[in-house]
Amino acid sequence: MITTDILIIGAGPTGLFAVFEAGLLKLKCHIIDALPQPGGQLAELYPKKPIFDIPGYPSVMAGELVDNLMEQIKQFQPGFTLNERAETIDKLEDGTFIVTTNKGTKHHAKAVAIAGGLGSFEPRKPLIENIADYEEKGVEYFVKKPEIFEGKRVVIAGGGDSALDWSIFLSNVASEVTLVHRRNEFRGALDSVEKVQELKKLGKINLITPAEVKAIKGEEKVESLVIEREGEEMIVETDYFIPLFGLTPKLGPIADWGLEIEKNAIKVNNALDYQTNIEGVYAIGDVNTYPGKLKLILCGFHEATLMCQSVYNRLNPGKKYVLKYTTVSGVNGFDGTRKEAEKQVVKAIE
Repeated sequence: MITTDILIIGAGPTGLFAVFEAGLLKLKCHIIDALPQPGGQLAELYPKKPIFDIPGYPSVMAGELVDNLMEQIKQFQPGFTLNERAETIDKLEDGTFIVTTNKGTKHHAKAVAIAGGLGSFEPRKPLIENIADYEEKGVEYFVKKPEIFEGKRVVIAGGGDSALDWSIFLSNVASEVTLVHRRNEFRGALDSVEKVQELKKLGKINLITPAEVKAIKGEEKVESLVIEREGEEMIVETDYFIPLFGLTPKLGPIADWGLEIEKNAIKVNNALDYQTNIEGVYAIGDVNTYPGKLKLILCGFHEATLMCQSVYNRLNPGKKYVLKYTTVSGVNGFDGTRKEAEKQVVKAIE
């Protein structure tokens, strides 16, 4: 049986950063994830997609962010149970937990932090009769390796951030990018909409709105699409069709753990520590919900920090914890007083 202080379910950015914050408090972490590698959606869905709202990074590739987080937590030596899904949870009389995976691996933890992002998810597929025949033969629901589109003709369908962002990104990779949306207005960030319009004027993106892809044609792979626009059909030749209509999230077995669920997310106490209705079980990152919730990576980092502080206090009742800035204590900490800490700062400046 694997034993740990905090068992983290989900190896996305929030779960990985929680390891760092726990490490500063001398708490040991172990992570379970259904994917075969750490990184969550960043690694599985869009490792080469740039992210612009991580503090200190004007732009960072999703995969690079995962690599940096892994490097940051390496010193704390977390354990990983990968390619397995957390299936059941049992709370023992002493307040600790046994979490068992679908492959029978048992984990004994003093606290559990659910950081499963959107949970398990599937792409929302357009209602095109023969689309399954072309999956992995030109139909792609995720952009994992942008380099495969180099010099190719690409048609993207959708009106949200993903469709806009990938249209912009691939305009510098593919030989031809066409963006199809059923409305003239887009749901994505205004910034991205303006960028797409600029690229349209420059001839780098073909924009077809209001329109829908109705059929796929090709012998062994995608060769062309039938697009309907204002009652008229047109044929657009292409090598790839990328429908980006979002994901259908599912909590999976976690939904049966007795947690309070609201709109497929776990309700938490955001006024304190992101604990669920089960004492000792927390939910952080995109998997949770509370008034004013924002599904942003940086918000997940904040939630992970407060969660770790709460676990420390639960496991060390009566022991006063004094917050130490890493600029003073480093990542290994020290047992000095505030006065000694101030002396170290002065010494460092000198």
